[in-house]
Amino acid sequence: MPGNKILLDHFLNNAIECEADAICDREDVYIMGIMQHIEPAGIHSGDSYAVLPPYNLGDLVIQQIEDYVNKIAIALETKGVINIQFAVKDDKVYVIEANPRASRTMPFIAKAYDEPYIKYATQVMLGHKKVKDFNFNPKKEGYAIKIPVFSFDKFPNVNKELGPEMKSTGEAIYFIKDLRDPMFRKVYSERNLYLSH
Repeated sequence: MPGNKILLDHFLNNAIECEADAICDREDVYIMGIMQHIEPAGIHSGDSYAVLPPYNLGDLVIQQIEDYVNKIAIALETKGVINIQFAVKDDKVYVIEANPRASRTMPFIAKAYDEPYIKYATQVMLGHKKVKDFNFNPKKEGYAIKIPVFSFDKFPNVNKELGPEMKSTGEAIYFIKDLRDPMFRKVYSERNLYLSH
């Protein structure tokens, strides 16, 4: 019927998922960070291990992500923060969703880079400052890994299979010097669609 809209979902098999958080003042955009998930696309972002900065996305993919973040944030007239999730397959970037609000990864990025992004974003939202007024100076040494925390021991009858519905109850942060770190190698080698027991 005229005026009706249809949403079509398309699943990209074996795609990589990543997300970006940015501050926007409706004119300029500053990308706080891009995180690459270790689990494949299809697992809820809250249940995925994620690495900041990305650990194996090439320059072509990073450039596409940055271009999309800038275009979407401006088009939505974002005043404050925005989180955008992406799926990457064969070096092509697909937008999963854009949320013009703070996400759970924003404080993670602020902690990892030791930069008061929440304070900056608040000043932008209140109209006190513009993005270009800040002297961003994030500390970017090594990698930070977002570790999902599950409480399956408290809920023994819950299905432990991971999927699009979030099951984690929190998260932790783990810093590594490089990708030779045993913890990263273990998590990366065990990545699949199911929670390891």
